[in-house]
Amino acid sequence: MTQPIFLYGPPASGKSTLARSLGEMLGLKVLDTDAMVEEKAGISIAEIFASKGEAAFRSLENVALAQAVLQATDTPSIIALGGGTLLREENRRLAEQSGNIICLDPPSDEELKRRLLHAQSIRPLGDKSHERAQHYASFHRHLATSFTLPNSMVLVGTGLADILMQSSRTVFEEFVAQCYPQLSKQPLAIIPTGEIYKTPETVMKLWHAFAVAGIGRKDLVMACGGGVTGDLTGFAAATWMRGIPWFNFPTTLLAMVDASTGGKTGCDLPDGKNLAGAFHSPRLVVIDTLFLESLPERELRAGCAEMLKHQVIQGPGPSPLQVLSAKTIADNLAVKVKIVREDPFETNGRRMLLNCGHTVAHALEQTMNYTISHGEAVAIGCVEEAREAVRRGLAPEKWPDELAECFRAAGLPVALPQGVSFQSLTTTMMGDKKRQKNSVTFALPCGWGDVRLVKLELS
Repeated sequence: MTQPIFLYGPPASGKSTLARSLGEMLGLKVLDTDAMVEEKAGISIAEIFASKGEAAFRSLENVALAQAVLQATDTPSIIALGGGTLLREENRRLAEQSGNIICLDPPSDEELKRRLLHAQSIRPLGDKSHERAQHYASFHRHLATSFTLPNSMVLVGTGLADILMQSSRTVFEEFVAQCYPQLSKQPLAIIPTGEIYKTPETVMKLWHAFAVAGIGRKDLVMACGGGVTGDLTGFAAATWMRGIPWFNFPTTLLAMVDASTGGKTGCDLPDGKNLAGAFHSPRLVVIDTLFLESLPERELRAGCAEMLKHQVIQGPGPSPLQVLSAKTIADNLAVKVKIVREDPFETNGRRMLLNCGHTVAHALEQTMNYTISHGEAVAIGCVEEAREAVRRGLAPEKWPDELAECFRAAGLPVALPQGVSFQSLTTTMMGDKKRQKNSVTFALPCGWGDVRLVKLELS
């Protein structure tokens, strides 16, 4: 990255904090125009407003922006801007000609009020998010929100990928490389699309690509594709020279709300899905909703399956496809993020709730030789496991039908294929990672916001 990245948005949207975190993550110089103004004036911004007025502050701000752009000419940088810096047309033109602008969306009104109250003395103009909403909306790159996890940061927005990705360090899924040739001009590697390629053989090909490219212990690699691409690249990174850092750019809705976050990496074996793997969190996850524009309808529906699963865990919400946006993706992903924070390495049982529907789903995928997508299998798995909850006396009799209707409304299958039953899948389910002797622990959906860990004897 040679051009600077400007972080812009309403006061208290988190520009300075994010600039420091991203700068450290990406190894970039960090500049903050507000801090530059205070250093130049020798007093705080609040004192400038009180003693000299807003016009004096704006003059100092213009000078600080010009100086920041000059300093960023030869050194890759992130520049945090004040909340009104680009209201002046000359400043906006300078920033747009010099680099790329990411506009941060404001947090909720409640959170914004809390932040402004906490920092009242350093934000003399208070809340300007509503007054300047049209101005902020005029920028085409937006960050809806960000999350921090152990060893990882997640960004959710629009138009982020092309300025944060390095093609020469990126493993691309074949379909994505074809759809976005401007991103994949010099790929580190291109791997085929599909679960059937999630094998040790593909991991070996990635290791070979790392060797040819001279990837060392201080280098990082990136993944751009669906969940399979992220899992394989992350696993290859975890095992290359005993572990190198990696970034993840998920391109499917399914990967965005599930596989991209949490640090589970791996590949499938003939004996079962994801049996070879490691916890190796991507240092940075960039969820860019622009990728969804090229996604086939079937893949969008598959992603809705995981979003609905999160609603089963958290409680009912809006139909995913009807309100799909960066914000709704972020809100849905927050369910998984919260659980991963509480149980990052699946040691206390909390994280196993995310396996709701997955014991049946993984067995079904394997039985069908992966001709059924993961999202479709999860939809069927959630309904089948809800029926098992009824059989065990853990859920109301009408619950499976209610749940099935939600998945069906999203265009997802809800019944096992002909010739396949819960009983016929038991042998395959015995190969599940959660097996203990002849038992497998299920995360059974027993109602909205009611998922229970139940050990079932399958012998």
